[in-house]
Amino acid sequence: MKTLAGTSGLIRLILRRDRIVLPIWIVFLVAISVSYVKQYGDLFPTPDSRVKYASNAGFITLYGELSGTSLGEFVTWRLGFVPVMIGLISILTVIRHTRVEEETGRRELLGATVVGRHAQLAAALTVTLGANLVLAILLALGMHSQNLPLSGSIAIGIEYAGTGWLFAAVGAVAAQLSASAGTARGIAIGTLGAAYILRAAGDTSAHTHGPLAWLRWLSPIAWAQQIHPYGQNRWWLGVLVLAATVVLVAVAIYLSVRRDVGSGLLPDKLGPADGNLGSPLALAWRLHRGLLAAWTVGFALLGLLFGGVAKGVGDMMRDDPGIQEAFQRMGGASGLIDSFLAGVMLLVGLIASAYAVQATLRMRVEESSGRVEPVLATATSRWQWAASHLVFSLLGPAVALLAAGVAEGLAYGAAIGDVGGQLPRLIGAALAQLPAVWVLAAIAIAIFGFFPQLSMVSWAGPVICILIGLVSAGVATASWIRDISPFTHLPSLPGGSVTAGPLIALLAIAIVVGFAGLIGLRRRDLPA
Repeated sequence: MKTLAGTSGLIRLILRRDRIVLPIWIVFLVAISVSYVKQYGDLFPTPDSRVKYASNAGFITLYGELSGTSLGEFVTWRLGFVPVMIGLISILTVIRHTRVEEETGRRELLGATVVGRHAQLAAALTVTLGANLVLAILLALGMHSQNLPLSGSIAIGIEYAGTGWLFAAVGAVAAQLSASAGTARGIAIGTLGAAYILRAAGDTSAHTHGPLAWLRWLSPIAWAQQIHPYGQNRWWLGVLVLAATVVLVAVAIYLSVRRDVGSGLLPDKLGPADGNLGSPLALAWRLHRGLLAAWTVGFALLGLLFGGVAKGVGDMMRDDPGIQEAFQRMGGASGLIDSFLAGVMLLVGLIASAYAVQATLRMRVEESSGRVEPVLATATSRWQWAASHLVFSLLGPAVALLAAGVAEGLAYGAAIGDVGGQLPRLIGAALAQLPAVWVLAAIAIAIFGFFPQLSMVSWAGPVICILIGLVSAGVATASWIRDISPFTHLPSLPGGSVTAGPLIALLAIAIVVGFAGLIGLRRRDLPA
């Protein structure tokens, strides 16, 4: 087919460009998942201890419902956030090799050769779906090597691969909707977040016999989790996920032929015919305001969700040392509920770091699209231009975290009748995540300043921190591994003590690294 001409060459190009990143995330996620079998088998050796650990609204919100008491079912449940990570990576990979290629003009250059209309999309999807398939095979073999049943090991591989496939297709659809890679990422990641929230709300309601259990069937994440590996092994749900993937890919192809190369189906919002933005900050506000509003609303919803279920943690068996130890590893220092809230705030902070990186990389979008040159042709210096964007990289996460803290404080305070006492505690706990968020934003600034072509590597920071947090949340982890993440050095709030030393150190690191990145930006050529 002429529309697919050149696909094989583009596949080889993508594999060459991702020859380091692709194997790293596959091997890392497989290794983490397989390591959980022994670690959690030693920590929770009996079915009774597993049920006690899993039977609370807090963990059900985070990971879903435990489908059974076998070791395989328990480990699959505890790995409930890993498919979300796979979905996120799949989204970023597809958009990077489709919409980013168009936004930077490389797609148009390739189109002048013998490359078909759908070759770029087909190549991106083939590589991403293939990577997920490799991950599923390695995971199934790794789980079976830990003496878990082969049928269940294949089922968990299907769960992981199915989630990755479906959200790769979501990324493909999002890439057709907007001419901006940032907006496409926002649409796709927002869809992933909505699926996670629907799954969390539905599972929590089902656990408490509430009326909203049906919500989880609106979430493709729940479809994959309901396969129940090592238990019922509902293979037909894997077929449902595959069918949804095929439909979304067909939609992406259909939308692709209805737009011009380099454009999106959603019309750009035009400004007034005559106007004066007045300053670089005003221009940055126009570029960032939609992203800031979307993230702020999303964080407020997360706060309401987690605050609403926090009271259920108090029903945990307080006299079980193993359960208390597991909660404390999530970041809390005093009390099971405070430990849960501290763990939730850590998760919210990790998500906020993704927003900080996305806002920082807006500078790279402006540079690669050529829009920064007219701005710098005026009296605006590079420092002024960069500072206008960094206002949103640094203060945008603060606004989003404040929204999460307020929403969580109101929800939890109302549940226990102490809004006045809980609101300031949880606002403080949310804002305490900022030094670590700013460190990851500073790393993104440094990469952009010195190595703009590698700006996408900035996403490795939040991903690595999330994976470290997932591992250390439930099992003992070497201190040097935990120390890699700046979030490890934050105070465990609410409930813990605050020392100024680590916060000052993180702020100092953020300032030094960020300032170095600005120096690199000032000294290099534009565009790079």
